[in-house]
Amino acid sequence: MAYNFITLVAGRKQLNNSLAAMTAKKILFISYDGMTDPLGQSQVIPYLIGLSGYGYEFTILSCDKPALYIANKTYVEELIAPYPIKWISLPYHKNPPVLSSLYDFYQLNKKADQLYKQHTFDMVHTRVGLPTLVALQLKKKYGIKFLNDIRGFWADERVDGGIWNIKNPLYKAIYNFFKNKETECLASADYNVCLTYAAQKEIHSWKNIPNQPVPLAVIPCSVDLHLFDPEKIDTDLKQKFKKELNISDDDFIISYLGSIGGWYLTKEMLRFCKLLSDSIPKARFLFISPHHHDIIISTAATFGLSRDKLIIKHAKRYEVPALLSFSNYSIFFIKPCYSKISSSPTKHGEIMAMGIPVITNTGVGDIQKIVTDYNSGYLANDFSYESFTSIIEKIIAAASFNELAIRNGAKEFYNLDTAITTYKKVYAAIFDK
Repeated sequence: MAYNFITLVAGRKQLNNSLAAMTAKKILFISYDGMTDPLGQSQVIPYLIGLSGYGYEFTILSCDKPALYIANKTYVEELIAPYPIKWISLPYHKNPPVLSSLYDFYQLNKKADQLYKQHTFDMVHTRVGLPTLVALQLKKKYGIKFLNDIRGFWADERVDGGIWNIKNPLYKAIYNFFKNKETECLASADYNVCLTYAAQKEIHSWKNIPNQPVPLAVIPCSVDLHLFDPEKIDTDLKQKFKKELNISDDDFIISYLGSIGGWYLTKEMLRFCKLLSDSIPKARFLFISPHHHDIIISTAATFGLSRDKLIIKHAKRYEVPALLSFSNYSIFFIKPCYSKISSSPTKHGEIMAMGIPVITNTGVGDIQKIVTDYNSGYLANDFSYESFTSIIEKIIAAASFNELAIRNGAKEFYNLDTAITTYKKVYAAIFDK
């Protein structure tokens, strides 16, 4: 009897698993950003892991930089192994400009078509840029559902960032092509997602899109509140860094988290640091950054900021909270331009989750509203001497910030669970059509 009961239970379990496999919706997720990039690990995989608990099976198709792929392939595979998530990686090509992107599109399109023929996906979920072109092809060819995940105004970012000079007729034509495709994707998608309420308002104002307002949910870049938790700091690791980096108890630490260059205004940040250092002699500046350490040092020197004022560390993701925990404030200045109204800096949620007030600027996504609503730092309206000294005076006056309230702000605005729940509702709306 025991044997028969066990056999019956095992048989039912196998049947239930088979039925679940039959009814699970199969999603092809396409990203031009690699899963071996930090953003792939923080802003793609956690969402898909959460959604997999609601009966969705994922195949990720990404383009990964060769060096990062070699370094992080095993880690990513181990990360997704317990879940119904498969991952196919293609090499990312950077040079020559334009031609390399055309080749990557060809490879993505070819592989996506092969995967569809093997798995007959129920939906394609894509990030902006080349993946949306692939999604449009799949939708036109197979009638597949399409979720357009707008992580930024892609074509405008390339113009604002100086990647495409639209005075050049070639880049002007490329820009116009992608702007037209942006409109087509918004109109053709079964649903759209963007990162900021500022972007949602802007998109809904576009008159060239039929049937406005198009379905458009806002899901900011979310934070891992379990990792970025000041109550869970590895004290041994923090002591190790304190000794290694020669940090004193009376140092006044201003941190910067993330990459150098691009949208992040290194010169403006270091100019602010110099002014602050002149007013607060114990001020030191901790750059938690993966590369371009020489640029940090040389730029600081141009403003007369000595090398001993700088602390520079390349950290693994699990080490970042311990390093951030030294911070009295954390700074980031971002180029305020048209395309950045669609931006939700991942670092902002991570800093807030640690209860650290920020020094940042207006004109980027929803940052001004978030900092104001949660009383979580200081805002520069521009990068003038007057704006900087105004903030420095407030810092010297030792205005107090409530660390718990700042963390609770991150829980409310940047919560991963909330993001997953919103994606779940969007998926349901698409499949209920």
